[in-house]
Amino acid sequence: MSTAAPALTPTIRALAWCLHLLIAGLLVLTAVRAVTGDRPHAGLIVAAAAAFGLTYAAGPFLPRIRRSRRAAAWWLAAVGAVWLVLLGLSPDAIWVAFPLYFLQLHLLPRRAGLAAVIATAVAAVAGFAADTGSFTPAVAIGPALGAAVAVGVVWGYQALYRESEQRRQLIEELTATRADLARAQHTAGVLAERERLAREIHDTLAQGLSSIQLLLRAAERALPGRTDAAAGHVDAARQVAVDNLAEARRFVAALTPPALEGTTLAGALERLCTTTSARHRLTVRFHLVGEPSLSTAQEVALLRVAQSALANTVRHAEATTAEVTLSRLGDHVALHVVDDGHGFDPGRTPAPDADSGFGLASMRARMDALGGTLAVESAPGHGTALTARLPLTQPTDTEPEGRP
Repeated sequence: MSTAAPALTPTIRALAWCLHLLIAGLLVLTAVRAVTGDRPHAGLIVAAAAAFGLTYAAGPFLPRIRRSRRAAAWWLAAVGAVWLVLLGLSPDAIWVAFPLYFLQLHLLPRRAGLAAVIATAVAAVAGFAADTGSFTPAVAIGPALGAAVAVGVVWGYQALYRESEQRRQLIEELTATRADLARAQHTAGVLAERERLAREIHDTLAQGLSSIQLLLRAAERALPGRTDAAAGHVDAARQVAVDNLAEARRFVAALTPPALEGTTLAGALERLCTTTSARHRLTVRFHLVGEPSLSTAQEVALLRVAQSALANTVRHAEATTAEVTLSRLGDHVALHVVDDGHGFDPGRTPAPDADSGFGLASMRARMDALGGTLAVESAPGHGTALTARLPLTQPTDTEPEGRP
């Protein structure tokens, strides 16, 4: 089964050209020494050198030799056979063995290349000894030393090349992993921001529009006989629209909610209870127990929970009274919203895309983001009690929710 030869890198191409020039120079040197040295069979030596050059030159022009180790082995066998003929005619051909070592080690598998190098070295020593008619240790040292240098250089380069390839692959994997991580972080950021926008829209604009709708319905029911009451409902709806316009503008600018500007959370909750009582058939009372010191993110979260809870009370509970209590309990702050409405079954909360279900999911998400909890106690016909708790000292591993 044929296997592909190693791919040619720019460095290998440069080394290949050096090898080509070295072989060409050694062949020319062998032919010139044969002609100028009046050696016997000079013509045959020149012809053998030319045949070797032509056989060798055919290799770079045959793409199959670079793609198949089997084809490369056959080509090397042909080159070696011509070289043996040249070596038998001229002892100067022994120097051609050195570039042949590199050629064999590069094109053949590791074991086959080592065997070919050893065979070439033995042939070089034997051919030189036969041509000169004598054998000395120096005759064997030269080809053997050249073979050892070639093996060390080629195997060392191959080891460095493999290590470089491993590092390149590792860098590519790290780059791909970093790109995947960046995409994942971007996606998570988009989803988190989308969730935050959904909560803010639900707790501000959507609740305000719902309140406007209820007020306009009340005005419609008051017409035509009770024009004063209808006008009051329309004026309240207009004020809700003004407030929600201010919410929308600050929401886009990512500023503090208007209800918290220039006041504390307790003041904002008291105002919320007052405006809710004035706009709807619901009496809402506010109670403050202690004076908790909260961050802006905590104040915004608790205000949004209170707004959403009272909106649900107005829209769904048909309650007549509601109690909103802000209290400090040790190292926690708690917000309680209790109404005397018809209640519901917490175990059968509507799906998240429904109005009330999304409101509860939004409130829980706000509390979870700040390390708090949300509890809902209710039963059909027994009203609803909602409790939101936040730690006064936020946990260090929880990133506080940014301002809307």
